Amino acid sequence: MDFSLTDEQRLFQEAVRSFCDRELKPYAAQVDETGRLRMEAIAKMPDLGLVGLQVPEAYGGADFDSISAALAMIELGRACGSTGLSIEAHNELCCLPIVRWGTDEQKARFLPRLTSGEVLGSIALTEPDAGSDLMGTQTRATRDGDEWVINGSKAWITNASLAPVIVTLTRTDPGADTHGFSMILVETDRAGLTIAPPEKKMGTRASPAHVLTFNDVRVPRENLLGQEGRGLQQTLATLDSGRIAVGALCVGLAQAALETALHYAQERRAFGQRLADHQAIQFKLADAATQLEAARLLVLRAAWSKDRGENYTKLASMAKLFASEAVERIAFEALQIHGGYGYSREFPLERIYRDQRIMSIGEGTSEINRIVIARRLLDEHAPPV
Repeated sequence: MDFSLTDEQRLFQEAVRSFCDRELKPYAAQVDETGRLRMEAIAKMPDLGLVGLQVPEAYGGADFDSISAALAMIELGRACGSTGLSIEAHNELCCLPIVRWGTDEQKARFLPRLTSGEVLGSIALTEPDAGSDLMGTQTRATRDGDEWVINGSKAWITNASLAPVIVTLTRTDPGADTHGFSMILVETDRAGLTIAPPEKKMGTRASPAHVLTFNDVRVPRENLLGQEGRGLQQTLATLDSGRIAVGALCVGLAQAALETALHYAQERRAFGQRLADHQAIQFKLADAATQLEAARLLVLRAAWSKDRGENYTKLASMAKLFASEAVERIAFEALQIHGGYGYSREFPLERIYRDQRIMSIGEGTSEINRIVIARRLLDEHAPPV
């Protein structure tokens, strides 16, 4: 069993960290305060393949393996939670479905622009009355000649205001149960599509999330992504991949929290000695480092399984569940080590603590991921019939 990265993966990781330390980390507080992504930094990301991590080179992507993609997400999360979340949604939730199920024409039409660094992609799953319950999706797409006519609304749609196209989950056959859903590519300049102003959020403030309203939005029938009636299955497969990426973001955020706490504990003095010399603080640091390493290994294990072509659904849910709950514990203790300063917006821990909170909600809540894991376990260990 070899836990080492290849030379290519290691060099890529170093290049991404250098980029993030230069272009993202120094501006993370400003990005959070203004609620605006640093688009000039995103415009430079194509040079490293960060806006086309697993998109074929023919369409402007880098065609990296899943481990490399996870390494990139770790570094992005370590530098800026808002930027990391938007880049994750762009790559995993918009670009990858088009790569996986798009026709040659769809790939040629959408992917080169999505990998240009000028825009970010988006996916529309959640609705005001349908979050974890995808079967509750009510946005309808009906056929009218050579067009789909879409009506309904979506909520919490990341990057919608920055996207040229949104991968949209719709109900195309109300009577077909799990095969009544389809994914449709909706260009954001279509008449009848309204993108509301971004939500005011607790964290990841610069990663825009919007309510969408579809009022007789017409798109060509050839904008259907994959097979009609397979939208729910496509969504679940997309979320499997996205959960690895969110887990990686959590590792990056946790890494930033721990590094900040380590630095502070060695600089701050209390009761005549450094905080780092107090056993109570040492225990907090030891626990945080152990949880961080466990989360990192589980995320990379899931990515490795994906690259091998295995069924990685359970591992992806495990990685996302553990990493998202680990980063909350690590951020909590790192802030505790800082005392009152950790509560101040002058220190990065306050922002990191807010940014990490969405990670156990998006891409499947902790509760949903526990259900996924338990069902897989029970299937694997079902008694013989």
